Amino acid sequence: MGKFTFGTFVSNQWAKLDPALHVDLAGKTVIVIGANTGIGFEAAKHFAQMKPARLILGCRSEERGRKALEAIAHDTGYAAELQLIDLANFASVQDFAKRIGDAPVDILVMNAGVAEGTYKTTVDNWESTLQINHLATALLSFLLTPNMVRAAKEHNFHGRLVIVCSEVHWWAQFEKVLSAPHLLNALNDKEYSSNLENFVHRYPDSKLLNVFFTRAFAEHLQHSTPVIAASVNPGYCYSELRRNAPFIMQVRFKIMDWTMGRSAEGGARQLVWAALGPDGQDGPHVRHLQGAYVSNAEVFEPSDFVISKQGYEVQEKLWSETVDILKQVAPQVENIVQTYF
Repeated sequence: MGKFTFGTFVSNQWAKLDPALHVDLAGKTVIVIGANTGIGFEAAKHFAQMKPARLILGCRSEERGRKALEAIAHDTGYAAELQLIDLANFASVQDFAKRIGDAPVDILVMNAGVAEGTYKTTVDNWESTLQINHLATALLSFLLTPNMVRAAKEHNFHGRLVIVCSEVHWWAQFEKVLSAPHLLNALNDKEYSSNLENFVHRYPDSKLLNVFFTRAFAEHLQHSTPVIAASVNPGYCYSELRRNAPFIMQVRFKIMDWTMGRSAEGGARQLVWAALGPDGQDGPHVRHLQGAYVSNAEVFEPSDFVISKQGYEVQEKLWSETVDILKQVAPQVENIVQTYF
C-alpha cells in the first residue's frame, strides 16, 4: 500500500459505516477496558444488547464507572458489572486480573488510552502514554490469556483479544531510537521525551506499538491456541481522549470534529466488528483476523513500515523487551508466555 495521506484519512472518515454486528452472547463473558466514556462506553452498550452472561466494565473512576452502569441499564435493560483498573499502575492491573480469577473470558477489549500533551511519569516510573497505551495493555492481555483459552475450550468459540489502535500509527516517528540497545527505555528517556519535537509523536508512536504488539502476540501464540488477536482503528471520533492536548491542538481538533468527526457510537461499531467479525459466526474462517489490523469493518493493510523487513525486526525486538519488562512486573507472565506462546 502507498503512503497514508490526509486525503486517505478524510476518505476513510466519510465512508459509510455498516450497522454493528449483533449476535447472541448468552453464556459468554465480555470485558471492556476503558468503558465509562466514548467508544468504550458505546461498545459496552452494543455488547449489553447481546445479553452476555457477564459484561465487565473496567474503569479507573468508580464514580464514572457507576454512571456508565446506570446509563447502560437505562438504555438496554442489562445489568453490567464494574471492576476498577488503572493502567497507570501495574499493581492495579494485576489486582484486576486477580479479581477475575480463573473465570472464562470470551472477549477482551483493550480500549483504555491517553494522549498526553506533556511528559509525565506513572508511579511505576514509565512515561504515562507509554505505560497506559502499551505496557499495561500488554500486561492485562497476557494475564487474561489463560482465561480466554479456557473460555474458548468451554464454549467452543474462539477467544477474542481486541486492542484499540489508530490509523495515526502511519505517522509514528521514533526513528531516532531505532539504533538504541533498548527501544522502550529509549522512548521512556526523559531527555528524549521532554523534547517537544519528539513528544508530539508520542500518541502515534504508542499506536504503532499497539499494532506491533498485536501482530507479535498473534504470531507467537501457539497455532493450536484458540484465541484471535486483532488491532482496530475506530477512526477519528468525538472523544475525551484529546482533553490533555495543548490549546492550539484543541482548536484544530474542534475544526476536525465539525468537518469529519465520527460519533463515538460509529467508532464503537469497529470494536464490535473486530470482536465478532467478519460475520458474527465462529469457525476456522475467523483466523483470517489473527494479527490483523481492522479499519472500517475490514482487514486493512497497516503501514509500510510495519510490513517491512525492518518493521518485523523492530516488532520482534519490542516483543522481547515487553515480555522482559512485564516478567519483572508480574512473574506469572513468564509461565504464561512459556505455556501459550
